[in-house]
Amino acid sequence: MSNVVTRKSLPRRTFLKGVGAAVALPFLDAMTPAHAAPVSVSTGRAPLRMAVAYIPNGVVMEDWIPEAEGSDYKMPRLLKSLEPHRQKLLVLSGLNQQNARALGDGGGDHARAAATFLTGVHARKTAGADIKNGISMDQVASEHIGHRTRLSSLELSCDGGKLAGNCDSGYSCAYSNSISWRTETTPNPPENDPGAVFERLFGRADSADPAESANRRSRRGSILDYVLEDTHRLQGKLGAADRRKVDEYLYAVRKLEQQIEYANEHGDAAVVDGMKAPEGAPKDYADHVRLMFDLQALAFQTDQTRIITFMLANEGSNRTYKELGVSNGHHELTHHKGDEAKIEDIRKINEYHVQQFAYFLDKLDSIEDGDGTLLDHSMITFGSGIGDGNRHNHDNLPVILAGGGAGTIKTGRHVKSPEDTPMNNLYLSMLDRMGVPTEFLGDSTGKLDHLSGI
Repeated sequence: MSNVVTRKSLPRRTFLKGVGAAVALPFLDAMTPAHAAPVSVSTGRAPLRMAVAYIPNGVVMEDWIPEAEGSDYKMPRLLKSLEPHRQKLLVLSGLNQQNARALGDGGGDHARAAATFLTGVHARKTAGADIKNGISMDQVASEHIGHRTRLSSLELSCDGGKLAGNCDSGYSCAYSNSISWRTETTPNPPENDPGAVFERLFGRADSADPAESANRRSRRGSILDYVLEDTHRLQGKLGAADRRKVDEYLYAVRKLEQQIEYANEHGDAAVVDGMKAPEGAPKDYADHVRLMFDLQALAFQTDQTRIITFMLANEGSNRTYKELGVSNGHHELTHHKGDEAKIEDIRKINEYHVQQFAYFLDKLDSIEDGDGTLLDHSMITFGSGIGDGNRHNHDNLPVILAGGGAGTIKTGRHVKSPEDTPMNNLYLSMLDRMGVPTEFLGDSTGKLDHLSGI
């Protein structure tokens, strides 16, 4: 039976519930009132999502920035894996974070790079408790629209790490290990355990007994087993198209759950950069990154949050990439002093990170969302707070903006901004599109209006 003739729509905030479990649903035709186009309850259209993926230590810039501007540019070596998505992204150059520079504070470029990336504020140099930065753009958005979703925002990482102590030339580890700041003095510690993220997304927030979720996990049952009765009840109310969509979605949830279970059972808790990796993380770094990207896609698909930040590694990370044949640490390699062998190893790492990002774009673009895909209705920033790792510069940063911004961004171009344009001008434009008009953010001077092609 067609959903259109039922005349009774399913609430957008529908969950399949069970003991200690709550599985949110993606947008279904049955959530649309009869004879209406697919919309979200709160905005009247498919909701717009925003994510930031951060990579450390800069890149080999000559292999990142296209030579030509506009739509006829040639995709440079480091971005080749993004070629299938070139019509849904912008390569941005000319953006800078002036306040990541020393400005009289000496060393500590890595700490300042991460701290400033989403704030545009010069972080106070201290390794003590008196840290001070600025409010990051994701939290500006969270403050205004976070109440519309179950999770106001989601902060993720693939590295563990403390938020106290000295991590970079007298700067607190809080600066290097988090890009999201709720207040000037409060960083949001990112979660690096996929199992913990899965539990946040699918555990019942309204459970009267928090031990229920722990009890369910200890019995090693699938979360879907605990919502089976609710699933059967729902399926009887849906048309054929929605039943197929729910089946595909639940299959994706179960597949992700199995990956996390496997990592829990077979992970070796490897030590990276002197820190113990989360026990629930896969041994393979790419598997860990992709698992975190899969979780982000599910969070967007079910509208559990519209704001995510993700550090693929902490700033200054000295992770080795032996799977690429790179045995030296990443940070160590960036101090190459012109050694071509080391530069080539950096290129391999840069390409590897971009390949993981391409996987995320593949995922988002494969998921239907209203009259388009999740990628069409998202804005995903990918980049670093350092340009060239050998120079430690913070101008002309490597930045990609992927997604159509719900039709408000003219993609498929390399857009070069005037020299020393604040990175925060990009964020003002993104916030405006999210329905969070902001006059100033850090060192911003105005919006990047040319994102729309004007």
